[in-house]
Amino acid sequence: MNWATPDERRVFGQSRRKQLRRQQNNELNIKARKTTPLSLLERVERGRVPALLKLKHQMMAQSPFLYFRGAAPVMAADLAMLPNTGIEAELCGDAHVRNLGAFAAPDGRLVFDINDFDETIRGPFEWDLKRMAASLVLAGRESGHKESSARQAVEECVLRYSEMMRAFAKTPLLEVAHFQVHRLGDVEPVHQALLKAERATPVHALQQLTEQVPGKPGTRRFKEIKPNLTRITGAQAEKVLESLGPYREMLESQRQHLLSLYRPVDVAFKVVGTGSVGLRDYCIYFEGNGPNDPLFLQIKEEAPSVYAPYLPNARPCPHNGQRVVIGQRSMQLQSDPFLGWTHIGSRQFLVRQLNDHKGSIDLADLAGTGLTAFGEVCGELLARGHARSGDPLVIAGYLGNGTTFAEALAQFGSLYADQTEKDWQALRRSGKVKITRQ
Repeated sequence: MNWATPDERRVFGQSRRKQLRRQQNNELNIKARKTTPLSLLERVERGRVPALLKLKHQMMAQSPFLYFRGAAPVMAADLAMLPNTGIEAELCGDAHVRNLGAFAAPDGRLVFDINDFDETIRGPFEWDLKRMAASLVLAGRESGHKESSARQAVEECVLRYSEMMRAFAKTPLLEVAHFQVHRLGDVEPVHQALLKAERATPVHALQQLTEQVPGKPGTRRFKEIKPNLTRITGAQAEKVLESLGPYREMLESQRQHLLSLYRPVDVAFKVVGTGSVGLRDYCIYFEGNGPNDPLFLQIKEEAPSVYAPYLPNARPCPHNGQRVVIGQRSMQLQSDPFLGWTHIGSRQFLVRQLNDHKGSIDLADLAGTGLTAFGEVCGELLARGHARSGDPLVIAGYLGNGTTFAEALAQFGSLYADQTEKDWQALRRSGKVKITRQ
């Protein structure tokens, strides 16, 4: 292996500006689209539960931001049409304001971080920033901000990302790996998410998701909350429970022991997210030391990353659940202790805890100064994730000290938000959804 010096790595990052000038990051080439957004969505929806696709399209039709959440395959294709830096890091892959949230760390403390990695893959670091930029503009429009305010939030996000990356470039590598962002609780949208997470205990989930079985005191089962939650029994439930076998084998020994003390009680099918609707998602309700000691595991089907067709040289991973675990652990400071993967037949699944002290922001929380403050948080957390999984010296070398890159991303965010609104209208006109006239 050839080792490069810190100066050589920084110079390499600077040399990437010849491949993609920093001001060029404001470009969007919609004319280069080889297929329509609706065709791209149909392509990735093959093999999903047909009855749920109508629900997915109805959700996406509600607003441009909800469309954007479900249209990661469209943006992946659009980004692939543009020149890129060639500077790689682990991508969250679906970096938007609703994919950051609070959750319980292994030591029980509440943390706030990026928390959705379904599309994770190694790729050009700026792709995460461009998706986040568009999401901040769309979220700003939906929460009542002027366009100038939404663009300012993008600039502050990217400036904070750049500032943090320059700091990481001067920090010992082991300190980068353990860096904690301490001021998050002072940011109002994050504070609200942490409050929600504090209330989202396993016992709270027990009350929300389960009910007393009639005639059987002390016995609970999943509620029927169709279409979002549906109990499954018989052979189908047995297949889900059998998937715990391969899952246990990949857990660390202390997690295997802990899981062995919990008894599975009931199984349900759950509808989650926006882009994931139609994929198979199961929940298992366990009891440990009695009914007041519940554990809920989510077994979530994982398809290949939507970026995979455009990154043929990305690190191969034979299992998409494992791909998500690797990406999540690469970018997060602390991860769910029950994070793992399994399979049911030929389908690949991620396993994680469900609703264990989880809380996300609402777009209403971004009113006023909340958008810019939260934009800075987004920049900090993306910078930490990319510094942990990439080379901060190379990224910092490309970014430099000025505002050129941040200004270009703000322009891109507005352009892509405009295009998203057009694509959203195309979905509403397509006949895939029934629009109720007011």
